Amino acid sequence: MTDNTNIESKFINHNEVVINIEHLKKTFGSYEILKDINLKVYRGETLIILGKSGSGKSVTLQCIVGLMMPDSGKVIVLNEDVPELTDYELQDLRKKIGFIFQSGALYDSMSVRENLEFPLIRHENLTQDEIDNRVMEVLNDVGLEKSIDKMPSELSGGMRKRIGLARTLILKPEIMLYDEPSTGLDPATSREISNLILQMQEKFKVTSVVVTHDINCAKLTADRIIVLKHGVFTAEGSFDELEKSNDDFVRGFFI
Repeated sequence: MTDNTNIESKFINHNEVVINIEHLKKTFGSYEILKDINLKVYRGETLIILGKSGSGKSVTLQCIVGLMMPDSGKVIVLNEDVPELTDYELQDLRKKIGFIFQSGALYDSMSVRENLEFPLIRHENLTQDEIDNRVMEVLNDVGLEKSIDKMPSELSGGMRKRIGLARTLILKPEIMLYDEPSTGLDPATSREISNLILQMQEKFKVTSVVVTHDINCAKLTADRIIVLKHGVFTAEGSFDELEKSNDDFVRGFFI
């Protein structure tokens, strides 16, 4: 697979690689899920990863953020060698990386306000006024200012996803990792989430890696798409390029 650096986007800096993966391998018992992953992600781009369920897409994201460690290979994120970091260094790096889980991963016992305050209290030394301002800013970004005092159980699935995104953005990360951001949502709400991904790229110039089965999300958000098959990336290009692929496996995602 070759790097596609001819992407046309005003946000992308092709001179700055923020994620560099070389010969990444990961096994579970006797099953080699990632056989030889090689990937460069550029500052400001939105990269989509397509692949069948269980193919290792989410494992790739977890290796990037250090929730899993590879058996071999390099994972360089923001110039840091992730597998070589101490626990303290890894926590420091994760402040710069937002990870959106499929569930939204909100604390059910906390209100929306408390969910958003939590990472600021844990990671930053701010006054209460500064915390309040940051909370209202991200709620405004996702259009849910009026939900500030609701509990997660009072929110729809789409609202929970948006609050999860707000909680991740509140630390102003440089990289966003999305694991199936539109899973379980109706088409209209899925489009809202896709549009939010685009808005966050524009506002914060954030670099995004999105694992998804939602081909409409890929079409709306992707600067570049890569396809994972049998533990390696087998195809790469724009949405239009891959939609016209001669490879039946690749073209199958676009039907």
